[in-house]
Amino acid sequence: MKFIVIGGDAAGMSAASRAKRQDASLEVIVLEQSQTVSYSA
Repeated sequence: MKFIVIGGDAAGMSAASRAKRQDASLEVIVLEQSQTVSYSA
C-alpha cells in the first residue's frame, strides 16, 4: 500500500513518520514543492 503526503513541512513529515511506525510495510511518499523539507518530526 502507498501512503502519499503532500507537503514536507513539520506536519507532513510527522504524518509520514507516524504512518511508517504504525505499518512498516507502507511505501511512504512525500511530495514537496520546494527543495527544503523539515527533519524535525
